[in-house]
Amino acid sequence: MRQLNLKDGLNISEFSLGCMNLPLDDKNEMEKIIQFALESGITHFDTADLYQFGKNEQELGKILNVFRSTYDFTIATKGGNEFDQKTQEKIGWNPTPKHIKSAIKDSMHRLGVDHIDLYQLHGGTIEDNKDETISAFDDLKQEGLITSYGISSIRLNVIDYYLRHSDMSTIMMQFNPLDNRPLEVSNSLKEDVAILARGPVMKGALSSSWRSVIEEKFPDGFLDYSCEDLKGSLERLSEVEDDLTALSYAFLRYNEAAIVNGVSSLKQLESNIESYNKMPDLSQEEYKAVLDAVKIIKYEEHRA
Repeated sequence: MRQLNLKDGLNISEFSLGCMNLPLDDKNEMEKIIQFALESGITHFDTADLYQFGKNEQELGKILNVFRSTYDFTIATKGGNEFDQKTQEKIGWNPTPKHIKSAIKDSMHRLGVDHIDLYQLHGGTIEDNKDETISAFDDLKQEGLITSYGISSIRLNVIDYYLRHSDMSTIMMQFNPLDNRPLEVSNSLKEDVAILARGPVMKGALSSSWRSVIEEKFPDGFLDYSCEDLKGSLERLSEVEDDLTALSYAFLRYNEAAIVNGVSSLKQLESNIESYNKMPDLSQEEYKAVLDAVKIIKYEEHRA
């Protein structure tokens, strides 16, 4: 599997595993997913402290630590949200240095690690004291508690501030041929900042089951698309490549983005890896055909 070299000496697999929807209540299935991921060459696992209010980190850490002597891999997690693990309730947004420095230690404990490879701010608003948050990340990096840091955000004003004032290495955004809003960001990125693309198959819309998925999950459309618009775009995309999942991955590779693919079953991961292994390297003409098949969408909010 292709590896991507990020800032700070961090190397991650181009296809990385998003862990939010892992079946935590089925330990056997979860172990099979993690083992198959590692055997397939996946070396990067993405979680967050808010996922299942800490339980995701805890269960993922237990399984990954079993394989630590056999495989080299990296773990990314996210912080900034306060929550009560006992009551399973989100309390609020808190990007202060005090909270960030406390939250990362909780994440390290749950994951069973002595440092975090990639620590990401799980959101962010323009009203935050961003300089204080950046300072906290820089402190954690200097102390050796994190290797690198980034943000998970769709707010352009927040992204722009961090690009100009921080030493971040990654931005996580939903990104695929249909939701192509990050194109606006990717065209202006620094060379040493990478996009981590979540939602690459858009809840199954970019899969062989797209017809039923559109009817079930997007009856009222999506962003600037009506339901009929989506069907039309997917028909046109299928003319470029009949495996829409492989096409989405190829689109992301063309944009030099890492693919953060979430799964909830081993069968789903096996299918995704099959599509990854056969994805084409798009020519400039084929990439243009992808863009011609969809609407080019821009973020409407959080621009100033």
